[in-house]
Order: sequence, then structure tokens, then C-alpha cells
Amino acid sequence: MAAAVITVGIIEDHPLYRTAVAGLLDAAPDFDLCTVAGSVAEFATTRQCPNCLVLLDMGLPGIRGAAAVRAVTGLGHRVLVLSAETGRPEVRGAMAAGAAGYLSKSADADEILRGLRQVAAGHRYASATLAPVLANDRVGQSAHPELSDREIDVLSWLAAGERDEDIARTLKISVRTVRSYLDRIRDKTGLRRRSALTRYAIEHGVADFGATSGRLSA
Repeated sequence: MAAAVITVGIIEDHPLYRTAVAGLLDAAPDFDLCTVAGSVAEFATTRQCPNCLVLLDMGLPGIRGAAAVRAVTGLGHRVLVLSAETGRPEVRGAMAAGAAGYLSKSADADEILRGLRQVAAGHRYASATLAPVLANDRVGQSAHPELSDREIDVLSWLAAGERDEDIARTLKISVRTVRSYLDRIRDKTGLRRRSALTRYAIEHGVADFGATSGRLSA
């Protein structure tokens, strides 16, 4: 059976880089290149493929940064950021705004395609080079005194997209115990949905991008 085709749009204001990425996607048989634009405003006024995956630069003219992420997700698209801006505020801001992943522009062609495929499959993705940026937040676990170390471990794996059964296997505890920890986390944070807990983990530096080889699920 042929692999499903992934429809991708590009919002990138640098002409040479935009052309290079477009060429990369054109050459990959499992991708269908849709809208290519130099700004969010241009993207919004041109033909859009419904529910496509958008590679989005953060340093755009006009709407930029986390606001650009919110604007594109607000149009019904998933966003994978591809940006030279890799500071902690930019990365965390983009993820909190709804980005499904974050790639540094130092990523090679294989990683760009891998990140797109992971996001298209319903996961989150971050460049391995961003692990130190995100891991630094986890050092300050005292910022979450309401969560025990074990609860933070469980929340981190939940944010990595693991099922309860997978978390249990990884931490060598029962599924029932995992669900007990999740109930406690929900009670302490006031958040019920897994997507909301994932966002909490990202915003508070609990999500361990490095330990999960770059993959995060909503």
C-alpha cells in the first residue's frame, strides 16, 4: 500500500531558503507542496489546502513569532516551526501558541523531512540541538513544588505522546499506578485533557525533549 501523501505549505520570507525547502519537498515522493508564501498575510490570502501542515519561519515581516503560530493554527493548519530563532523564549512561546514542533534552520534535509513526517503522524517534534534549551528548564523542578518527582516523570512522558501502557512499561510500574499519578496531576493542576497537560508541561519546562529523541505528542 502506498504511503499517504503529506500536504505541506511554506511560510518563509527568505527567497533562497524558501526555494531550497520547496525543492526538497518537491523531490520527496510522500509530500505534496501546496501554498508557498513570504508572510502570514500572503499565505492567508492565497489558495490554501485544507488542514495542511505548514513549515513556518518565526522571523517574518508583519505577523511574526508566536502570533504567527496562532494565526496559522487559527486557519486550521498544523504548524512546524523552522527558524533561526532558537532561544528559550521563542521556542517555548511557539509551542505554547500551538506549534506541533520546532526545527532549527541548522537542521539538515533529512531532519526537516523527519520532523514533517512525525508531525503529520500526530506527534510533536523538536530538533535535537534544542534539547539543551528545553532541558535547562527542567533543572528548576522546584518551580513545580506541587508535583512530586514521579509525577513530573509521568507528566514528561505524557507530553512525549506516550500512552498509559507505554509510560507504565518505561517506568516499570503498573498502568493503574500511572493513571493514579495522572489523576493526582490533574487534581493539582486543575487540567483534565491530555492536550492541556501537554501544554502545561511545555510551558513549565517539564517536557523532556532530549530524553524522547525529539518526539512529542499532543
